[in-house]
Amino acid sequence: MTSNSNQSNPLQLDLTEADIDGFSDVANKLADASGEVIRKYFRKKFEILDKEDLSPVTIADKAAEEAMISIILENFPSHAIFGEENGWRCKEEFSDFVWVLDPIDGTKSFITGKPLFGTLVALLYKGKPILGIIDQPVLRERWIGLNGRRTTLNGEEISTRACAKLSQAYLYTTSPHLFSGDAVEAFARVRSKVKVPLYGCDCYAYALLASGYVDLVIESGLKPYDFLALIPVIEGAGGIITDWKGHHLFWEASPDSRATSFNVVAAGDKQIHQQALDALQWH
Repeated sequence: MTSNSNQSNPLQLDLTEADIDGFSDVANKLADASGEVIRKYFRKKFEILDKEDLSPVTIADKAAEEAMISIILENFPSHAIFGEENGWRCKEEFSDFVWVLDPIDGTKSFITGKPLFGTLVALLYKGKPILGIIDQPVLRERWIGLNGRRTTLNGEEISTRACAKLSQAYLYTTSPHLFSGDAVEAFARVRSKVKVPLYGCDCYAYALLASGYVDLVIESGLKPYDFLALIPVIEGAGGIITDWKGHHLFWEASPDSRATSFNVVAAGDKQIHQQALDALQWH
């Protein structure tokens, strides 16, 4: 599959290829460990708890995150960690490197037995995502995005596909019920212009976009651990991912950081990305 979007220019960072390889090796171990935990619980009976925001959490979410944290602490003890379940963790007051973890993105899919959730792993360096993994542990599919390199799915390079017209686009969002306020009408404006609107994939929709099967993903209210891992995966496949105003997605990770909400639009083709922004009319 080909794309008429150019792969984003690699960030000018003071990291070597060996550094990137080392981070990638550990990130793969994180996804391996998380997957082992998650597969034990998938389609099994377990207690489902509601967090303060009423979103569900399970023992699988918590155990998978703990498994990943222990590997990071063993390999990079000076690095910081921000996990969906455990928040900020760092031995020092500050670190240039921050691992951002979402053990199960799509817990509602997980608890209802649908294998379209994913484990998300991001590594930020000086605030920029230089590594991202989308891992589907049941289907055993792993998308890896690394700074300056082409995104891979299970080791094979992938690309987004060309789609120059919104009227030809296949659009995904997790659920139309997750939009609220003005975002309901903004999403409806885009949905009315696309060829096919589809629902229900969480992070897996972005993985399908990176592989060239989907053209557009639009979501509202995402937290940093929901989207930071997606950025290297999509950009490394030739796509583009921004907020609804077209700005780069950026989140300051620190002990005082709160997981604020973002509106996200991802596209495989820069032309329909702009058309989607025009239809969203988000100001």
